[in-house]
Amino acid sequence: MPVALGLGLPQTKQYALGRDVAAVARAAEAVGYESLWVFERILVPEPAAQGLYGIPGMPWPEHYRGVADPLVTLTLAAGATERIGLGTSVLVAPLHVPFQLARSLASLDVASGGRVLAGLGTGWSHDEYAAASVAPFERRGAVLDELLDVCAAVWGPDPVSYKGELTTIRPSVVGPKPVRPIPVFLPANGPRAIHRLVDRADGWMPVARGADALAAQWRHVRDTAAERGRERPLDVCLRANARYSARPVAGGDRALFHGSTDQIVEDLAAHAATGVPRILLDLQGPLRDASELVDVAAEVYETARAAGI
Repeated sequence: MPVALGLGLPQTKQYALGRDVAAVARAAEAVGYESLWVFERILVPEPAAQGLYGIPGMPWPEHYRGVADPLVTLTLAAGATERIGLGTSVLVAPLHVPFQLARSLASLDVASGGRVLAGLGTGWSHDEYAAASVAPFERRGAVLDELLDVCAAVWGPDPVSYKGELTTIRPSVVGPKPVRPIPVFLPANGPRAIHRLVDRADGWMPVARGADALAAQWRHVRDTAAERGRERPLDVCLRANARYSARPVAGGDRALFHGSTDQIVEDLAAHAATGVPRILLDLQGPLRDASELVDVAAEVYETARAAGI
């Protein structure tokens, strides 16, 4: 079967939030994309003491200045579409009060007719934690665990009751309830995170770092799931951060998912061959405006389908 292709919505500073999100969402649904996705970035520190993704010396991209709120963006997309999935890749759990986030996701699922896909993670930016987190960076895994507990409680039957480190819910009616169980996706690299993934999540959300690396990671995740007695299938949505170029990028200068439409589709094909069922393609960063994003997204989608991806 062809891989399910998703598209990142326009959130970065070159886009007009109120106009462009709806336009891109409608166009993506019409072309055939299976899902729309948002990411979370709340600030850009100056000077940046910590490199991008925690990698020393790696600069933060200019388009991260002024990233739109992910749930506001998804709400705009929900109102402009009818069937396409609405996913988060990812919400940084410790930047949110667990009870409030669980209710917001449930309400969005109801408003959209049951289309929400909840990608949740722990983040990496110490500056974001210092500005907005509900617990210190060192407690990030515990906060994610509590958020998963709270979501399960809030999305489940009434009366809802929960007692945790951050959250106390005395027996209460909490609504609205999601239309269906909201699928939860988690990124995972280290052993503890992979155990959380196979024990508690519906799907895995890795970042593309090469087809061979993905295949090895995916084997390890499946092996861990088998060792821990997981019986349910584990979904996968690969995040591919792309940089489109109107002309092909020459050999040594080309990075993964960086280049012309044909080059991006070549990388899509290599990653799809590993067997992952979903790939999220985020093209928004270097593009000029929503019109170019719509055109490039349509060209990539049609080229991929023509190639049998």
